Amino acid sequence: MKKIIFVFFIVLTAVVHAQEGIPVYSDYLSDNLYLLHPSMAGAANANQIRLTARQQWFDVDDAPNLQTLSINGRVSDKIGLGAIVFADQNGYFSQTGFYGSFAYHILMSRNTVDLNQFSFGVSVGVLQNTLDEGDFDLRNIDPIITGGNPTDTFFNVDIGMSYYFLDFFAHATVKNVLPRNRKIFTEEFESSNQRRYIASAGYTFGRGGAWKYEPSVMFQATEQTQEVTGDLNFKLYYDLEWGTLWGGASYRRSFDGAEYTDDGMTVQSQKLQYITPLLGVNYKNFLFSYTYSYQSNSVVLSNGGFHQITLGYDFGKRKEPYDCYCPAIN
Repeated sequence: MKKIIFVFFIVLTAVVHAQEGIPVYSDYLSDNLYLLHPSMAGAANANQIRLTARQQWFDVDDAPNLQTLSINGRVSDKIGLGAIVFADQNGYFSQTGFYGSFAYHILMSRNTVDLNQFSFGVSVGVLQNTLDEGDFDLRNIDPIITGGNPTDTFFNVDIGMSYYFLDFFAHATVKNVLPRNRKIFTEEFESSNQRRYIASAGYTFGRGGAWKYEPSVMFQATEQTQEVTGDLNFKLYYDLEWGTLWGGASYRRSFDGAEYTDDGMTVQSQKLQYITPLLGVNYKNFLFSYTYSYQSNSVVLSNGGFHQITLGYDFGKRKEPYDCYCPAIN
């Protein structure tokens, strides 16, 4: 029975991570909002470069891992551009891709000091999926198993909007707008509808003091499977002469439960839960952060956590900071 549970979690993890595009983790909390929202391309007061590396379950072979490299910046008063390259691997399945983004920013303030900005963005992504079947057991031959490395290349579109008013912010994005059939998967196992909706909002308190507090929430929903998860986040900032120390925690919970049995008879249910502490520092124009996610469920594939490092660099500052505590913009 333990073997059945182990296989169940392998399959479940593969389905979750074999989504189209960049998986949605907690890296947006490391001043990396552009990964989620195309409307954030060029929204900040400086151009940004972000590099991330994520590894799950060090004690599990071929565990999911993700690397991203992104750059975004403002090319005129209202237009921002951005680009993302990424590589995502989960066991026998891997995907690589490139996104190019265009964003339009409307500053509605009565002056250039107060922040009141609407942003709209679109990203077009070219993605390649690969399924490594070289190690598959071909003794029980299935006609869809070739023993090779079938690949599929396609494109999709993300659209979104962001709003900043002084210390308040909100984002809404629709990912994978277009229906797509990935040829390496049969229609029995995957729908052409990969559409995902993401919405988030938050507020920063303590402007004027050394300590600032930022509670926020994020919800994401997958249209085809009706899966819904919510993030409850809290970040704490402490300003120093040379930069900013910050940290916090995120709690993610699914609204839908999964049933399982560990004795073959008693059916139990659990909901996906992640607890993610994070720690970071901004030194001059550089950023470093570390996040650790722990799955707090009764039945898990591994007790090992998910580790992620983010490196960043800001350059080409355009103007003096806005009169608000809004780290993603200033």
